[in-house]
Amino acid sequence: SILQDFLPEQLGEEEIRELVTEAISATEASEPADIGKVMGALKSKIKGNADMGLVSRIVKENLA
Repeated sequence: SILQDFLPEQLGEEEIRELVTEAISATEASEPADIGKVMGALKSKIKGNADMGLVSRIVKENLA
């Protein structure tokens, strides 16, 4: 709990979904093979503020 005070605030799932939707649109991704492009676009926006496993799952859901 002490470390939580020093960590950056984590994004909520809804905020992550919005960022994923924006990244998919910006990269013109349309299929599961485009996951790398979308994740690359998201890394700079999220940078330590979200669980990348959750981000990846949401990207996969949107490109399936």
